[in-house]
Amino acid sequence: MKKLALSLFLMAGTGLALPAALAAQDAPANLLPDSQQDDPDADDAVTSGPATAVEMTSEPMVQEIDPVVQQWSLDQARALAGVIENIGSHGLIPADYDLAGLRAQIAAGPGAMLDQEASRRFVWLIEDMRDGRTPMDARKQWFVMDPDADRYRSGTVLKQALSTGDLMGALESVAPLHPDYEALRAELATAQPGSKRYKLVQANMDRWRWLPRDLGHQYLITNVPEYQLRLTVNDKIMRTYRTIVGKPGRTATPQLAESVEGVILNPNWTVPQSIVKGEGLGERVLANPSWARSRGYTATRGANGWISVVQGPGPGNSLGRMKLDMPNRHAIFFHDTPSRELFKQANRALSHGCVRTERATELALTLAILQAGLTADEGVELLASGEYTRVEFNSKLPAYITYFTMATNIDGKMATFNDIYERDAPVLAAFEAPRKANRSRVTDEEIIEIVNDPRDLA
Repeated sequence: MKKLALSLFLMAGTGLALPAALAAQDAPANLLPDSQQDDPDADDAVTSGPATAVEMTSEPMVQEIDPVVQQWSLDQARALAGVIENIGSHGLIPADYDLAGLRAQIAAGPGAMLDQEASRRFVWLIEDMRDGRTPMDARKQWFVMDPDADRYRSGTVLKQALSTGDLMGALESVAPLHPDYEALRAELATAQPGSKRYKLVQANMDRWRWLPRDLGHQYLITNVPEYQLRLTVNDKIMRTYRTIVGKPGRTATPQLAESVEGVILNPNWTVPQSIVKGEGLGERVLANPSWARSRGYTATRGANGWISVVQGPGPGNSLGRMKLDMPNRHAIFFHDTPSRELFKQANRALSHGCVRTERATELALTLAILQAGLTADEGVELLASGEYTRVEFNSKLPAYITYFTMATNIDGKMATFNDIYERDAPVLAAFEAPRKANRSRVTDEEIIEIVNDPRDLA
């Protein structure tokens, strides 16, 4: 891997005898940040996944859980009042934490009631900073299980705050690490409180808190309304790719955090029964062998009369030249498309839910090098063979499908994006409503089965 980190990331344009279908696409460039070019251990950090709460060891271990009610002095409680007064700098709402009630307990003096009331308010702050203030029922088509409540337990953060005396510092230790969060926070400081822009910044800051605090050293992240996919190393963008995403309605792309396990070059497409039976494709393929062959279709009829249709690899395959192997219950993944002219459109909410990716073969070869140790020549040869090939990664690559209507764009500038799925309104409404306690970490929203029809891009 160390040689890989130092030398395998360069492909000299089309100088690798790329097949004709790839000649117009750029080849992967060096993906390591400049600061890591000469670091012999850099690739070990780059290829590792998100940090875990507790390192696994061969010895059994009992993890102590700190209580969520701890002892407070009057000075600590007064400091907490100051934190609540200033929590608006993180887009949270001081009124949520009953400052008047806390001050009444401070006036009553130290004791069990102060311990209870101060601890409770600080835990509320931890929950909102770590997990987000928006309740699950306002996070539409949000299917990410945020592990931070287990990684950064409330009692442990509370103990840290009281032992160091730095209450705000303890809270900020569970805030999102991604640079976009701080960029939005800076934007919030310039917005008029209560204005439309201020509220939009609040909502999008909260969306970062819905995700894991640490996204990992290397990952894919796509912002659906921006129609862009980023390949990211240490939170720095190495490559960007235009995307085509789901149409509004039942085919809207959901928000997910999944793992890419490999890349499939020259994929097959198993045609859904809604097309095989519903559109009569199965009978047409069986009745017109020459037409079927010209489009790469093969069909089989089972003993029960059930017809299955598969489109084999080839330039006309509806999945294009590659797909990322990202198993998930939503059947959502990233893939190529033969309809590449559609990437020129401004509005690219056109698909049945999956994410079509511009320059997908470049992405596939880049990941095959980074995650599987292939050389550039080996990757190009496999792709040019035209044969179905699955390249398994050495370690899983995190992939995040997100939905931000205000964020830094691929040029690093703060921008707003069309709310194509109308997901802002419930988040904004939740910020207008009183804070909800005892919020679920798991959505009970319907999982909409994606019937993947890559042909439907017009």
